[in-house]
Amino acid sequence: MEPSHLDNLEAGTATVGILFNPLGGRIRKREHSIRDELERIPRAICRRASDAPAIREAIDAFLVARVDVLLVVGGDGTVQATLSRLFEQRPAEEWPVLAIVPGGTTNMTALDLGMHGKPEMVLRELRTRLSAQIPPRLMKRHILCIEQPGAGKIYGMFFGLGLIARAVIFSRGSIKRLGITGEGYSALITVGYFLGILLGRRKGAWAPAHLSIRHEQGEFLHETCPFLFASTLDRLLFGMRPYWGREAAPLHVTFVRQQCRRPLRALWRVLAGRGEILREVEGYHSFNSATLELLVDDDYIVDGESYRASSAHGPLRVGAAGPATFLGIDAGTPMPSSPVPPSP
Repeated sequence: MEPSHLDNLEAGTATVGILFNPLGGRIRKREHSIRDELERIPRAICRRASDAPAIREAIDAFLVARVDVLLVVGGDGTVQATLSRLFEQRPAEEWPVLAIVPGGTTNMTALDLGMHGKPEMVLRELRTRLSAQIPPRLMKRHILCIEQPGAGKIYGMFFGLGLIARAVIFSRGSIKRLGITGEGYSALITVGYFLGILLGRRKGAWAPAHLSIRHEQGEFLHETCPFLFASTLDRLLFGMRPYWGREAAPLHVTFVRQQCRRPLRALWRVLAGRGEILREVEGYHSFNSATLELLVDDDYIVDGESYRASSAHGPLRVGAAGPATFLGIDAGTPMPSSPVPPSP
């Protein structure tokens, strides 16, 4: 029997496909040192890709080459494009093991997988694990699948509506040109928008989202929400875990109603991961689900990329696909040593 991707990884003989986005927010100022680290990775093929066509071409080449590990050096947008192409080409159980190096402006997926520090440091640590000097730490994560009739499927790790989407879309303008990257960049945008909400702004960029929500087989509930988000990640920006559902399902959903009680105090509890004491009757909702359906006419974001939903086309459905296997450094729970079957 041909060795599996995991067999080769554990033996220190894994082949590696490197998808390198040189335009990533944390890469542009340190490209030379990052490239030096990439060249030290054994049995590796490196392809530069900074737009969707180039990313698709690179992923196709790595699948043909049957690499054992797909190493993505870029931000959440690069990861999102990578996941979408992988799902177009193969079921998740046939993918290489994925590794994400935080090279973008926002890097929620990489940080959730324990990839903390500068890209060069993360690459050095990954190199030791690829050579079997340190046993690989593997994690499972489901992938979000967002679909609406008449549009192609979108895959990613984080979905956001309302305040969250408007903040991300705004951030692509003048704020991004300040040169701030990483969680500091996201903090500046997020704090500014939440301050606007607390000061009573309700129009323009601070307008709430009007939508109807249904999860599992329930009825549609009509809501006006400052924000709604759904993710399969264990943690979000700044180490937050702002959901408190107890259902055994992979999709974490949190939303807040417009007329919520004590918003400032409650917001702190949500951000601190103590939302379990908040009550639905006060306007705070969090649950785990396999699927979520929304009727909405508004912009939404998936891993920092913006899209438009139209209720005229039917419900926007957010579900969990996968799971996929990721290589981490210092986070997550080790999993059994044979989760990925041999590629055909």
